[in-house]
Amino acid sequence: MSFWNHIYSQFDPVAFNLGPIAVHWYGLMYMLALLGALYAGKWLVKKDTLPFSDKLLDSYFIWIEVGIILGARIGYILFYDPHVDYYLSRPWQMFNPFLDGTFVGIRGMSYHGAIVGFLLGTWFFSLRHKMQVWGLLDLVALSVPVGYIFGRIGNFLNQELIGRPTELSWGIYVDGILRHPSQIYEAILEGLVIFILLFWYRKRKRFEGELIALYGFLYSLARFSAEFYREPDFQIGYVYGEWMTKGQALSLVMAVASLVLYKLIEQRQKKPPKSPF
Repeated sequence: MSFWNHIYSQFDPVAFNLGPIAVHWYGLMYMLALLGALYAGKWLVKKDTLPFSDKLLDSYFIWIEVGIILGARIGYILFYDPHVDYYLSRPWQMFNPFLDGTFVGIRGMSYHGAIVGFLLGTWFFSLRHKMQVWGLLDLVALSVPVGYIFGRIGNFLNQELIGRPTELSWGIYVDGILRHPSQIYEAILEGLVIFILLFWYRKRKRFEGELIALYGFLYSLARFSAEFYREPDFQIGYVYGEWMTKGQALSLVMAVASLVLYKLIEQRQKKPPKSPF
């Protein structure tokens, strides 16, 4: 286990350099996360003979990725960054990849902000194409966990979102302290486990939109649980007593919202159509 315990001291988060620009493993994993989700969706369409064309999926992918990137970055600024006033007065700096003339990339993304951006992107897409998107969102619920596995591995390789101190043999040394590899826990819980559960349940769903509501609830439970092994954000710490983090608080809100969404979709789809007479 020695190599694993000390992997950070033997691993360079930069994959390669393109002149003055350093390409990080995190960026590569983020790209694999996006492509993984897209092609998982296309595979599921063919496997289950779903009524979505490649052209529609490609178009939808662009809409939601714009929403996700904007939402994730803006959400991080609003939820986690201590310099929120600076960014609100200079919004163009939110996406400035340079610091004092040095390319450092764009750091700091919020999953819960990404969810808001994703929902807005989906809403605008539905208006643009004049279509109901609940079936499409069920496909998203199955695809996103696949991409999420790569995203959390990217966090691990980038040596960020570190875990809390531990004495377990599979811990990772970070600045001389043995810590939980919490990013790997999240990749398993929030990615692999949720995908397996939803993939198994997909043929049993009772109405369109059920899977996306279940995804929101399952993700909230997984994230809430995993946060017990993840170090709180240093600029925020705990938000309630000495145990609840900002991520856990947001996950509780998301869990409640998912349950409300579940009931609303269920009731709407059970409602008989209006008589034309």
